[in-house]
Amino acid sequence: MSSSFAQVFGKEPLVCARAPGRIEFIGNHTDYNGGLVMGVAVDKGVTVSLAPRADTSISLATSHGERPAVADIADIRPLSGPESWCNYVLGVAKALMEQGMNASKGFDIYVESDLPSGAGLSSSAALELSTGLGLAKLYNFTIDKATLARVGRKAENQFVGMPCGILDQGVSAFGEKDSIVRIDCAKESFSSIPMPQGLRFWVFNTMEKHNLVESLYATRHRECMDAFALLRKAGSKANNLAEVSPQKVRAASLPAALEMRALHVCEEHRRVIAMGEALASSDLSSVGRLLSASHNSSRTLFENSTEKLDALVAILDRTDGVIGARLTGGGFGGAAMALTFDTFTQKQADKVCEAFAAEYAGVSPNVFCATAGAGARLI
Repeated sequence: MSSSFAQVFGKEPLVCARAPGRIEFIGNHTDYNGGLVMGVAVDKGVTVSLAPRADTSISLATSHGERPAVADIADIRPLSGPESWCNYVLGVAKALMEQGMNASKGFDIYVESDLPSGAGLSSSAALELSTGLGLAKLYNFTIDKATLARVGRKAENQFVGMPCGILDQGVSAFGEKDSIVRIDCAKESFSSIPMPQGLRFWVFNTMEKHNLVESLYATRHRECMDAFALLRKAGSKANNLAEVSPQKVRAASLPAALEMRALHVCEEHRRVIAMGEALASSDLSSVGRLLSASHNSSRTLFENSTEKLDALVAILDRTDGVIGARLTGGGFGGAAMALTFDTFTQKQADKVCEAFAAEYAGVSPNVFCATAGAGARLI
C-alpha cells in the first residue's frame, strides 16, 4: 500500500487505516426506521493511506483511477462524474471538521479495496470509516467508534445524498471476530452476539450491479416515512415505524404500497428479535426459517429484490449444507448471503453458480467465503 502511495505522491504515507465491508445478516431496511438490525464485518475491506500537505489541497487517488482528483479543504464541495467516489472521503472530512477536527491544511489520500463494488457489501461505508479513522489520526482528533459510525452516516446522508441508516457504518466500526453486530437503531446502541460454532458465510454476487444513490432506495425511504406519518395521524404513539405492531398497520387502511412497506419493516424488526433468541440457543432450524422469511418479505412486501436474486436464493435454499439464504444490503441487485455449515465446500458453491448460469445465459455469480472479522482500525 505504501509503495502505491509513494508512486502516486512521491512520498511515504504517514497514516494507514482499514475498515471492513459488511454482510447484512438480517434486518432489511429496518435501520432508518428505528428498528433492530444484525450485520457481520467481513474479512475484506477498504484500506486508505494518508499524508499531510503544506497547502489546503486535497488530492485523492485510487488504484482504479488514472490520476488524482483534487479538492480544497477550505471549501469542500461534492465532485461529479467519474470523480463522484471522492464524495465519500470529502463528506467524512467535512463531517469531522463540523465535529471539531482542526484541519487548516489539506492531505493526500490513496484508496485500495478488495471488496467487490456494487455487490451489497457496503464498500462505501468501509471507505467512510477507514477515511474517518485515518483523518482523525492525521489531525490528532480523538474519536470513538460510535462517533466514527455517526460521522460516516452523516457524510453519506448529507453530502453524498443517500438516506441510509447506521447499519453499514455501525457494523464496519464495531465488527469483531466470530461475532455478529446487533444495532438498536432507535438508540444507536451497539452490541456483539457470538456466532454459533461450525458456521460460515458465503456471498454470491449476481453481477447485477446496483447503485443505491440512483435506485429506488430513496423511494422506499420516502414510502416508509409517509407510512409512519399516516400511522401517527391515525393515532399511533410509536416513536418510529419499527415500533408499530403489524396488527395496527393492517388496521390503519393505508394505501396498498405504504401498507406493504410498513408491514415489512414491522415484521422484519420482530424477526431480528427472534433471530437473537435463535442464535442464543443455537436453534439453526429457526435461524434458517427467519432468513428465508426475511427474503420473502423483501421480495413480496418491500419489493427490493430482483428476479436474479430470487433465483439465486431459491438455488441456495435447495442446496445441501445451506442453513438459510437471503438478499443482503439495500437490494435492487447485488448479492445474496448464504449461512452454511463449515462442511459446505467451494465445489458446492461452484455448483450453485453453474445452476444460476444455466438459467441466465452463462452469467455466473462471483462468490467468496467470508468470515466475521475485526472492525475499523489503524494499520
